[in-house]
Amino acid sequence: MGQVMARTFAREGARVLVAGRQEGPLREIAAEIGGAHAVCDITRKADVEALANTAVAAFGKVDIAVNNAGTSRNGPFEKLTDEILQKDLEDKLFAAIRIIRLISPQMKERRWGRIINVLNIGAKAPRPNSMPTSVSRAAGMAMTKALSQEFAPFNVLVNAMLVGFIEADQHVQAAKRANVPLADYIKAREKEIPLGRIGKAEEFANLAAFLVSDAGAYITGTATNVDGGRSPVV
Repeated sequence: MGQVMARTFAREGARVLVAGRQEGPLREIAAEIGGAHAVCDITRKADVEALANTAVAAFGKVDIAVNNAGTSRNGPFEKLTDEILQKDLEDKLFAAIRIIRLISPQMKERRWGRIINVLNIGAKAPRPNSMPTSVSRAAGMAMTKALSQEFAPFNVLVNAMLVGFIEADQHVQAAKRANVPLADYIKAREKEIPLGRIGKAEEFANLAAFLVSDAGAYITGTATNVDGGRSPVV
């Protein structure tokens, strides 16, 4: 989804910096879209500071930030150690906080900014065995709402996008763990979706592009489900 969002933003005229832990894919997508890249482990403060500095050096400012990191850790509550819970919060909550802390002051000073936090629908409607990811995502949703109100006087908009089943590599990995063909895994998941199909990464990216555009200038503090109607909570 991150790669598709990068392509979509670039197509709409944005200059894009992509960040992650693997140099190869980052270099490829940056070259494709004519953007920049930074190798970064967002759980490390020094890496996040370097990321912010790289973005400013490349573009002079940061108008838009998309926090789209973290895997979907879950399992029976009794098997979740403090370390697992803390790691999930580091990846999904504190990493986003660190990035926002660094880029929001110059957004507020210029009185223009857009921040999107990518969460999942478990933030609103947790299922059994969904911790720790549902808890960390719910915290991200609360952060989104709180910051949207704090930043609104400065025209800095903060929204969240909640993923349902969208085409992503994590489904390939989940199918492998379940020892079932990917097509069978997806077919089983699609039975849970009212629209009857898994979502496309492009559909997710299109909403992101809308939210950061002038067309979405009156939308802040929202947590929008992108799930084909699967979530029982709107």
